[in-house]
Amino acid sequence: MWRRMPRRDDERVTEIIAGPHLSLLEFLAVLGAIALVTARWLPPAHRPRVTIAATTVLVLSVIVLSLMGIRWQMLPVLAGAALALPFALSPLLRRRTGRPAWRARWWLALPGSVTCVGLIATAPVAAWAFPVPVFPEPSGQFAVGTRVVQWTDPQRSETFTADPHDRRTVVVQLWYPAQESPAGTQRAQYLGRTEHEARTVSAALARQVGLPGFLVDGVPRARTRSVVNAPVAGGSGRFPIVLFSPGSGGVRTQNTAWAEELASHGYVVAALDHPYDSAAVVLADGRTIYATIASTGDQDKDEKLSVGWTAVRAADLRFVLTQLDQLGRGETTGPLTGRLDTSRVAVTGHSMGGAAALQAARQDRRFDVVIDLDGYPHGPTSPSLHQPTLALTQALTAGTDPRYLPRLTEVLELSTATTYRLTIPGAAHLTFMDGPLYLPPVPSIVGSLGRTESPRVVAAATLAFLDTTLRHGPGDLAGVLSDYGDLSIYRPDHSR
Repeated sequence: MWRRMPRRDDERVTEIIAGPHLSLLEFLAVLGAIALVTARWLPPAHRPRVTIAATTVLVLSVIVLSLMGIRWQMLPVLAGAALALPFALSPLLRRRTGRPAWRARWWLALPGSVTCVGLIATAPVAAWAFPVPVFPEPSGQFAVGTRVVQWTDPQRSETFTADPHDRRTVVVQLWYPAQESPAGTQRAQYLGRTEHEARTVSAALARQVGLPGFLVDGVPRARTRSVVNAPVAGGSGRFPIVLFSPGSGGVRTQNTAWAEELASHGYVVAALDHPYDSAAVVLADGRTIYATIASTGDQDKDEKLSVGWTAVRAADLRFVLTQLDQLGRGETTGPLTGRLDTSRVAVTGHSMGGAAALQAARQDRRFDVVIDLDGYPHGPTSPSLHQPTLALTQALTAGTDPRYLPRLTEVLELSTATTYRLTIPGAAHLTFMDGPLYLPPVPSIVGSLGRTESPRVVAAATLAFLDTTLRHGPGDLAGVLSDYGDLSIYRPDHSR
């Protein structure tokens, strides 16, 4: 039995003292700044000691934070402290020079103190709204390893460039069941192989949605729950495969929490970057390919464009499955050689990636099951799907595209296998990715399930479906799925 990777003691201590959104140093800086402001209102005998202690803690904390890279959330703390510092230190300095201490009357000092405290208090609020994401600990029996590979398809030209010799290249990140790493082993960087890559990708994602990059500067600081290149779990068993395509402009790491949870339960997850579609793709040679696709604002034109983009993604998924099949059969070498079960394969995706998963399954019967995470089905609805399919959807509201549900229902009803549509109450479109872990908890953006519950519900519903369809596990699938939302089941019409 493989055990989950334990949390280190220093992580527990930091979280207990500072909470999940401020580091220990940031918490000390906030505490020092508040003490500096409130010292003025203490009895005269205590003011000097509190002022000196608060100033020392604040200055030392800020110096260390500056060396490590200070977050923008701390800037109001610095502003509030800077306003308070002259008034706090002035009485001490005047006493040392023998001059009588001067203090403003309380009715003059009160507005300034309130202003300073208000500035300082915005730091924890801003850190709560835009935190460094804390990834949930996977619940399965396996520790999780991860590695990144890059594959070029010699049979396909790159349609996004004019170079006739350019061939389609995809970057794939694998999460897999691993042996437990020693305590203290550094976990994988989020969003990239290095912090520089993570910052490049984070900045590109922010530009895509029109956010200033500094608002999400905590995201590339995050560490996940997996270990880079960790040894594969022991034994000779083969693991089922789950391929994943991200949303439009999305990146391979956008569903890391979901992927790590699946891997901890014995699946190998292969998530793709789609060059010229994903916000930023950093290749092995260091080149960065930024997204070139964009909405025109015309619904009909955008639908035609989306059909073409979905087709490219579907081809990418089929190509990656071929590479994984060669790895599984030992035709290519790597840590997972001989450990992949390509007779049990799920194709999945979020948003446009969900549409790509549906198309890939129509075109390639090697995909055994399909999971669409809130993706509108672009492209043709024929031939019919022959694989069991699960569509997870957000709570449908008056603002939902009126074409979405009828189109999705048409696709599911045409299937020759039993299909399921699970609408999760409280979910929004970004509930189905890592967004709830680091975006402001605004229901219209990330849903109302919360930072802990969002990844848990999506992963649990996914695992229930995969365990039943790929592993033929016992149990009542419909009953389990119904626990997570409103379930509709579409059974094949054999009279057609």
